[in-house]
Amino acid sequence: MRICITGNLGYIGPCVIQHLRAANPDATLVGIDTGYFAGCLLDPLHYPESVPDVQYYADVRTLPEEMFAGVDAVVHLAALSNDPLGSRFAEATGEINHLATVEVAKKARQAGVRSFVFASSCSVYGLAGTMARTEESEVNPLTAYAKSKVHAEIDLAELATDDFVVTCLRFATACGASPRLRLDLVINDFVASAVAVGQIRILSDGTPWRPLIAVRDMARAIEWAALHRTAGEGGACLVLNAGSDSWNWQVRDLAAAVAEAIPGTQISINSDAPPDSRSYRVDFGLFRSLAPGFQPQSTLMGTIAELKLVLERAKFSDTNFRQSRLVRLHVLSSLTEDGLLDVGKPGPIRYPLTATDSQSRGAALDPQEVLSVPARA
Repeated sequence: MRICITGNLGYIGPCVIQHLRAANPDATLVGIDTGYFAGCLLDPLHYPESVPDVQYYADVRTLPEEMFAGVDAVVHLAALSNDPLGSRFAEATGEINHLATVEVAKKARQAGVRSFVFASSCSVYGLAGTMARTEESEVNPLTAYAKSKVHAEIDLAELATDDFVVTCLRFATACGASPRLRLDLVINDFVASAVAVGQIRILSDGTPWRPLIAVRDMARAIEWAALHRTAGEGGACLVLNAGSDSWNWQVRDLAAAVAEAIPGTQISINSDAPPDSRSYRVDFGLFRSLAPGFQPQSTLMGTIAELKLVLERAKFSDTNFRQSRLVRLHVLSSLTEDGLLDVGKPGPIRYPLTATDSQSRGAALDPQEVLSVPARA
């Protein structure tokens, strides 16, 4: 079996590679990545790319179809991944997260790949109140990142067949330890702040809801989608919330959990903050029903403890870590400012943005637009 993982040099990729290697020792694992974040290692002595059999350094916007010859499954992680990046590099976010995703899928299908897994996001639900969102709920993407994920899902559904099974995993917010740690994620940021500063500052009033998933549990869901799911389990195209009902948390409770795990940590909450537009709870019942053997196994306190351990082992003490290589926006901004990288100039989104005409260019999206995406095609 030959498995291709795009974006394997990011935060999630090393954990997925490690998991797939353990689950399928005889598989040929192929990594494809630009290498933008290859240096974002917490411990530079442990380079995770000793695990893939083949590593290509390439941009997913320009991959040749031959790259997928003989490949059985594609795990598509490559993306500009979070809201600040989407704001700073809006046009590139659309090109990479949406248009390039669709082109990669087309090339993979043409080459005979049977399974395509797309790392989508629960952030597509936007401001959704306290009622848990299911796959049948309307989506309300509020950011360039969330919008790019919605439109990729729409176009991927058109490509799916019984011979090219597409799974769009709407992951909860990632968290936990990884060889390429990111500290621009809520739990990871809180733990880093507690370790380095002894304080957690919540910029909102602490009430917004966030669903979370540990990165290792993401790898388990990806294994199921890429190697085990068939068209008979959810259809040729399946859009699926990936996470656990017990991991829907309010931000203030996450901070309290970190403070409990790291005694002496102080918490400050901005009670005068305007409402956070990104508040949503998610129902993961369909995932639980379809993939009972691949459900999340991590605990919140265990995830916090592991993060604390890896940071302390690395003698982490950077009080200014939000300007470090462990924050993705800082990395891309630095490379761009140094003239080493061009991922697109900041500005309004110019890529396809309407559900009815997602292949057209030059469209603009009303900030209040709500899209409805079917759970199964």
